[in-house]
Amino acid sequence: MTLISVLKKKNNTTLFTTPSHDGKLCILHKFYQWYRSDISEIDALEPDKALYAAEVKAAKLYGTQITKFLTNGSTSGIIAAVLACCKPNDKILIWDNAHPCHKNGAILAGAKTIEYTLPYNNEWGVYENLTAEMAEKLFKEYLPKAIIITSPSYEGITADIKNISKVCEEYGVLLIVDEAHGALYPFSNNLPESAIHYADFTVQSLHKTAGGINPTALLHTKTHFDISKTLNMINTTSPSYPMLATIEANLNYLNSSKGKHKIETLILQINDIKNSLKNIKFFGDDPTKILMKKEGLSGYELSELLFKKFKIEDERTNEKSTMLLTGLGTDKAKLDRLKKVLLKIDKS
Repeated sequence: MTLISVLKKKNNTTLFTTPSHDGKLCILHKFYQWYRSDISEIDALEPDKALYAAEVKAAKLYGTQITKFLTNGSTSGIIAAVLACCKPNDKILIWDNAHPCHKNGAILAGAKTIEYTLPYNNEWGVYENLTAEMAEKLFKEYLPKAIIITSPSYEGITADIKNISKVCEEYGVLLIVDEAHGALYPFSNNLPESAIHYADFTVQSLHKTAGGINPTALLHTKTHFDISKTLNMINTTSPSYPMLATIEANLNYLNSSKGKHKIETLILQINDIKNSLKNIKFFGDDPTKILMKKEGLSGYELSELLFKKFKIEDERTNEKSTMLLTGLGTDKAKLDRLKKVLLKIDKS
């Protein structure tokens, strides 16, 4: 029985349990179906068993030792991974411009953080990513227990995770990859390679590009670490089964022919936009992140032009470039409109 089917199943048991709304007191009617599906670990339906089965199925799908469903974003996955890797006073390498959860995980573990700096690309106003050579130099100097790498970056710049993992194995360093923005990678050969087969821990946010609801995510491990133990330290004991069921449905869609076709179509449409322009330039390893700039305009000016004149809001902007985020919910009509707008800007 799947988690999705559990929530569809009619319960004939009279419940005197949480949640107290009992599936009937719908305070916000717009979410009526959500309330009806919001259950606890009741014996009548056994959703905890269905969740376990869904996570086992997910691990087989990704080819990992363990894949865990997360409902508190990639943040919880990163923190749980750090807690699994590090004991008090262990040294962990983190990027000095990383998401706050990297340092927070180290603080909770009692580990000593050593911050590393990445090269900055002045032409595009973005950070480049870590190389295997840079990683080896850091390992020789600091002898860390673990390292956290953000790949891809917010703007779609990826690290050489495959070769970095080899250096990690050589020096006995545990590798945690914050792949929050790379949840689509395992499902297309036209996207960068996922870290799931190389890193000890890989975290992905389904809500960023893969069509999931906020803040659904995944934590993968290819090791035998008891990741459930550290997740239990930071997670609620009252899980949201409707939210967890959306993760199961999300993975079913990503692995379906329809989902994979959607990903490939998205990439083709974005490439078509890029190939139709002459004066707008693009950068990055991940085509779903449209990082662009135009001669004569700063990134902020391009962002303002898109927003004020054409009512298009970008995801991230710096002095040199502007980034538009796309994902499974980005349809053809939206991209067609973007193409028309960029053609106008390109010719201006």
